Amino acid sequence: MESEKITEDENKKNEEKADTQQPTEENPTTPTAPPTTKLEKQTPTDGDWGFNGRLAFAITAAALGSSFQHGYNTGVVNAPQKLIEEWIRTVAHNRTGEVVDQSHVTMIWAVAVAIFCVGGMLGGCITGFVAERFGRKGGLLLNNVLVAAAAILMGAAKAAASYEMIIAGRFLIGINSGLNAGLAPMYLAEISPVHLRGAVGTVYQLVITISILISQVLGLESVLGTETAWPALLAITAVPAIFQLATLPLCPESPKYIMSNQGKELEAQRALTWLRGSIEVHDEIDEMKSEVEAARLVPKVTLREMFLNPALRIPLIISSMLMIAQQLSGINAVMFFSTKIFKMAQLSEEHAQYATLGMGSMNVVMTVVSLVLVERAGRKTLLLVGFSGMTVVTFFLAISLAYVEGAGIWLSYICILLVISFVVLFATGPGSIPWFMVSELFNQSARPAATSFAVAINWTANFIVGLAFLPLQEVMGGYVFIIFTIFLLLFVLFIYKKVPETKNKTMEEISSMFRQRSYQ
Repeated sequence: MESEKITEDENKKNEEKADTQQPTEENPTTPTAPPTTKLEKQTPTDGDWGFNGRLAFAITAAALGSSFQHGYNTGVVNAPQKLIEEWIRTVAHNRTGEVVDQSHVTMIWAVAVAIFCVGGMLGGCITGFVAERFGRKGGLLLNNVLVAAAAILMGAAKAAASYEMIIAGRFLIGINSGLNAGLAPMYLAEISPVHLRGAVGTVYQLVITISILISQVLGLESVLGTETAWPALLAITAVPAIFQLATLPLCPESPKYIMSNQGKELEAQRALTWLRGSIEVHDEIDEMKSEVEAARLVPKVTLREMFLNPALRIPLIISSMLMIAQQLSGINAVMFFSTKIFKMAQLSEEHAQYATLGMGSMNVVMTVVSLVLVERAGRKTLLLVGFSGMTVVTFFLAISLAYVEGAGIWLSYICILLVISFVVLFATGPGSIPWFMVSELFNQSARPAATSFAVAINWTANFIVGLAFLPLQEVMGGYVFIIFTIFLLLFVLFIYKKVPETKNKTMEEISSMFRQRSYQ
């Protein structure tokens, strides 16, 4: 009986408690379970929301026509190097009538390779101006003028017996690639939903890896890597430009650019509705308006302001260090001179080319994997895993290359395995994250100037590695990779201490985080 009485009392208490939770006239704000609505289901936590055919089309149009230039023209000079050097020797001999020294030919070829990075630096420096003056989409479309000029110069160089035309063409396509490296990630970041921003940003690096692999395949002797066909190999760079000119005009300009720079809220809403395939875009529009209003409270951000303002200086340093880390990791030393590295590992010419193709294939596969991982594991985690693994690999690669000549064939295979492991680790995060993280760390008013600076830093580091690797390799042999090991170790420490996690964070949350840091 006693237990029944206690149970009865408890039931009464529960009923009274339930009654107090019902909305009444005296207590109209009492919380109740909100009804499930169609809009509520469309939250960023539900995986597929925000991704649709139109967004995929815009991503393809922007990335394929831009980052293809970056990757293809990085890798295309690898396979036909000997053929083009022999042609340069012939052209120089016909001009002077004298025997041309190999060092002179090597110098001309080195300039032709390195001028691509010089153009990239220039393109990076003017990214901010182009992005603000012509828009993200407009800048990408206008940039294809440089591709057309470069393709004509490089494709006609042999017929004109002018290696200077190759150098000029490489310089122009370098400017194009430098601009693309800033404009494309900026456009991709600004058209993406927050929860897909990392995955969409990774697409830029994915297309780079695919285009490098295509350049390696087309450069084979059985395809276009022949004495008569190599000009066509260089001129193929016009194809993705034609694709972009046919597709990107069908896509809208970045809604954030329309809202911030043109002040057209209705046009921004239309662009966002097209990209999302839904009229339920009010929350994103409100967030853009808040960002624009916050930006109006401060003067227009210049590069000088970024260095003086701690809340901007911190993310600028982080962006720049990630760009330097990407290049001084040694990835372009491996990409530019992969065939030579495999020859150092005692492989034949033919086997070295096939090993390079295997490396390029793994680069593509792992970049696809990183596209999924970046929204699950986060940016910082993938950067730490990638750079830490590369530190270990470069150390063992240096040791292996130093002793490969006196060892058996087994050590050659270990060298190949280490190089492919290096590329795999690079593709998991360090290859893609620095490109789009610049856009994540800065708000709309600071993004163009910050992107210009970071991209210029990236191409400068790229140029230094491309220029210094071969002379250092001649002096140090395989031990040259010890230099990269030391750099990588320093970058791992920097990322662990200074780089924040930006996964699923809005621009306001990220900006607030840096404001708090600047006052600490």
